[in-house]
Amino acid sequence: MLAQSKPAIAENESVLIEQFLERSWAENGLARPTQDSYRHDLEGLSRWLQSRSGHLLGVKRQDLFDYLSERSGQNYAARSNARLLSALRSFYAQQLRFGSIKEDPTALLELPKLSKGLPKALSESEIEALLNGPDTGTEQGLRDRAMIELMYATGLRVSELVNLPSTAINLRQGVLRVMGKGSKERLVPMGEESQHWLEQYLQKSRPVLAQKKNLQPLFLNSKAEAMTRQQFWALVKKTAVHAGIDSSKVSPHGLRHSFATHLLNHGADLRALQMLLGHSSLSTTQIYTLVAKEGLKRLHQAHHPRG
Repeated sequence: MLAQSKPAIAENESVLIEQFLERSWAENGLARPTQDSYRHDLEGLSRWLQSRSGHLLGVKRQDLFDYLSERSGQNYAARSNARLLSALRSFYAQQLRFGSIKEDPTALLELPKLSKGLPKALSESEIEALLNGPDTGTEQGLRDRAMIELMYATGLRVSELVNLPSTAINLRQGVLRVMGKGSKERLVPMGEESQHWLEQYLQKSRPVLAQKKNLQPLFLNSKAEAMTRQQFWALVKKTAVHAGIDSSKVSPHGLRHSFATHLLNHGADLRALQMLLGHSSLSTTQIYTLVAKEGLKRLHQAHHPRG
């Protein structure tokens, strides 16, 4: 069984893990959440090896098979094991490159199969209702409209949206400068409608919410602080209820899915969509082609005489 408690790992193991993370950040801009996940996974393996008088640099391929087998027996999700294996591959590839080991023990390990769940996208009429939901006669309602419009118009990740500084906007050119995963910067067009609501927010709402303070975050809450992911989630849910949409179907990430799906349905190029979404791999973007295919199937079944 995998150990339930979490004893401290050996100091040299901890130093080795931190060294790996520092190099990964320097070489690839490894994002902070990914660093935390990799640290957690590597420390878990280190504890397991330690309980068997082993250590990270002395691990054999069979040890990793045994470790993954025990995790499977404890009902770890396939996605969790896939993330673990990604951490191990990165770690041991780096150790091999720096000469700390002579053979990569992850060479023959395979990723667990992950189901390709289709993203949940709202229909265009539901999006229209959601966008018209906030009460734009209030400062907070105007902010909510600007945020939802911008999220749907640009396909930003929730973290990217709430972390936008006011300096990221270029209203004259109609683009946003977005800092994405791995500290990769991209330019994203806003569109006329979202630009209109953003201008309204900046002129009428943000000065009131900022309480005369010189603040960096673009979107502010009632305490003159940056909006959080949780606060944006709550406002999207509240707006969905007000608009008469089943709130269980609505999420901030669903707005990103809707952006991508609707673009693809209207003929957008997959490579262009990849750039707009900030995906490092085209394979990540290709899941939206499945969404489009499912939509075409439903359209055919509903309207074709032999559907």
